[in-house]
Amino acid sequence: MTPWNVSSFAYRPPIRQKRQSPLDQPPGNAIERPVPFLLAHLSDLHLGPLPRPRARDLAGKRLTGWFNWERSRAHVHNMDVLANLIADIHARNPDHIAVTGDLANIGLPAEFELARGVMETIGAPHDASFTPGNHDAYVRSSLDHLARAFAPWATGDDGATAYPYLRVRGDAALIGLSSGVPTAPFMASGRLGPRQREALGRMLDETKARGLARIVMLHHPPNKTGASIGRGLMDAGAFETLIARHGAELVIHGHNHKLSVMHLRGPDRRPVPVVGVASASAAGGSRTHRAGYNLFRIERAGEGFAIQAHARGLMDDRVTIGDLGPIALKLP
Repeated sequence: MTPWNVSSFAYRPPIRQKRQSPLDQPPGNAIERPVPFLLAHLSDLHLGPLPRPRARDLAGKRLTGWFNWERSRAHVHNMDVLANLIADIHARNPDHIAVTGDLANIGLPAEFELARGVMETIGAPHDASFTPGNHDAYVRSSLDHLARAFAPWATGDDGATAYPYLRVRGDAALIGLSSGVPTAPFMASGRLGPRQREALGRMLDETKARGLARIVMLHHPPNKTGASIGRGLMDAGAFETLIARHGAELVIHGHNHKLSVMHLRGPDRRPVPVVGVASASAAGGSRTHRAGYNLFRIERAGEGFAIQAHARGLMDDRVTIGDLGPIALKLP
């Protein structure tokens, strides 16, 4: 496997257009519409190759994870593909980039050093957000390294580092949740917990009152049927109830290594799109399973927002990143 080369793909900040206000307009001219917000979403980078572990590092769950990497994942996740995908994201010039976890594999300290460098390549902390996955929170000893490595990309506008965090960019309210928790061997489930869910409900209400497009970011699919037994969000039912009460404009996740779309029921039975993304480094599989990322164009429309979604990913030549077509969303 070709190691990740951070220096070859330096981050380029987006060129933002100025939003127009009435005072910017010459007399007699119509006021221009606000500039749409373009969000890129990638997940499940599974950075490799794994650093050489010490014998004592491979106790418990890490041992099974290491064997899984050597036997299978090392042959699936390709860092050249990932580098091409990140370069393609930068070429789209998004306003913000959401990364929903699983940069690590078995949560070794050295993995987080590499992962932080890759996040710096993806985007500056103002321009990119991170939420952790189950492979980042692989074992309890991973948690401190996880928190330190990704803090700049997971800090709210108020300076708080607890999940959920809120970051407002343009007309978008980006709300980051942590579903990554240490689990037993052969388990990959996630959990939010009551504290995060209660805080999320408040954030959804507050940002709705501010007239913002509410985008919820997390690693695990948030619906009850979103993953197989032992791999799903343990409190998905509570999350569905919360969305039915408070609503959201969009929920994005990773974990399943597959492009997917479903809808949760929001207030007044309005659909809330839930969009999953493929692994950003997967070199094999069908088009929906191969490496890809999603783009969301969000703009004001009447009293709400219009969202257009588009997928880009690895083409049949297993080198080029190209267009995979629009993603169909049900919108109110």
